[in-house]
Amino acid sequence: MSTVPSTALPLVAAAALWGAVAGASLPRAVYRFSVPSGEPWRGQCPRGCPVRGWVGRARCGRCAADGDGALYGPGASDGAGASDDADATYGPGALPTAVVTALLCAALAVATGVRPELAVWLLLAPVGVLLAVVDFRVRRLPDVLTLPLAGAALVLLGPAALLPGHAGHWPTALYGALALGGCYFVLFLVNPAGMGFGDVKLALGAGAVLGWYGWPTVMLGTFAGFLFGALYGGALVVVRRAGRKTAIPFGPFLLAGAFTGVLIGAYAT
Repeated sequence: MSTVPSTALPLVAAAALWGAVAGASLPRAVYRFSVPSGEPWRGQCPRGCPVRGWVGRARCGRCAADGDGALYGPGASDGAGASDDADATYGPGALPTAVVTALLCAALAVATGVRPELAVWLLLAPVGVLLAVVDFRVRRLPDVLTLPLAGAALVLLGPAALLPGHAGHWPTALYGALALGGCYFVLFLVNPAGMGFGDVKLALGAGAVLGWYGWPTVMLGTFAGFLFGALYGGALVVVRRAGRKTAIPFGPFLLAGAFTGVLIGAYAT
């Protein structure tokens, strides 16, 4: 079983620092990806200034320099989390995504230790946070993120399986991706109104990371995802913010289940 000696504390601190930096760079991508299905990615800030690049704060220096308040008055918002025109910011703030990603990365370092697969988890974690935030905001899981996530998980775990000290099995990661993706595809065919095809594609990546630690971890992570989703949906019904048949974005809970499974699988290995 994995432990965290005092000598591993620098590793955990480094993982948390990486998570904080990576998480702080997500707001611009969140803003650009947070559009309804079928619409092109945002290329302009709410004032109409071009937004270039995908990494960094959601802040428009050109608008800040202009400061004419063409579209905003003080304290105005674009309805999607944009702040006032005093600092020309828009989209989500960097602090929440930085804190969440830092905590996730630190937890992964604690559970995994110095094993080579930790590098894979740390690279994939910010993408998972990005997908979860976008899905919560607009109920969309972009193909340009879900499919590369699955491919990156399998490609990166390949070299990890060749390094000494790893605790996983690459073929099972591949089989896990196919199995979980297939199960979600069946659910999509049975109830397309309740399971989006983006969830099917995301399940490929989730199955890969869960399968690394074996089939029990795949089952645990899958069950945890549905449990988290059910608890969230039930809470919305209790507070009367949703009905029994109200659809919710499932991607964040699929990802939370995968994270839970990986943590437990890593710690127990």
